[in-house]
Amino acid sequence: MMTLKLKIDKVLKWVLVIIMAAMTINVLWQVFTRFILQDPSSFTEELARYMLIWIGILGASYVAGQKMHLAIDLLSTKLTSVKKSYLEIFIQSMIFLFAFFVMVIGGIRLVNITLTLNQISAALQIPLGYVYSVVPLSGALMMFYSLAFIIEEFGKNKSS
Repeated sequence: MMTLKLKIDKVLKWVLVIIMAAMTINVLWQVFTRFILQDPSSFTEELARYMLIWIGILGASYVAGQKMHLAIDLLSTKLTSVKKSYLEIFIQSMIFLFAFFVMVIGGIRLVNITLTLNQISAALQIPLGYVYSVVPLSGALMMFYSLAFIIEEFGKNKSS
């Protein structure tokens, strides 16, 4: 399970790097066309907005997979190893449930609604459902990471 996690980490990291690089080039092109050519590009602002959405939401799943998300560790620092492990399992279970109900189920509904209503972006003329598809994708990644951490904690408890 951890080897699969490491492979997903690597792919996700490179996807984020590529999107960030593309967004940087996109914004530089916008600045160039606006201030140097005096003829601003019509699609770059919208494309930058959508890439920022993807970076933010996919980045959140990557950070969750690295256990670098915002956390208050007041309780966990005072617990013994077994109780700390149970707390970790509880926290990861809550993250799993949140990702499932809010991001995966809610995200799929959002994507379905926008595709059904045929909502199209103004400048790029792409279906907004494609833009919003990052929500269930990121939720599935968070669920995977949570499950991997839960299995890891159970493995620690068995060996103790």
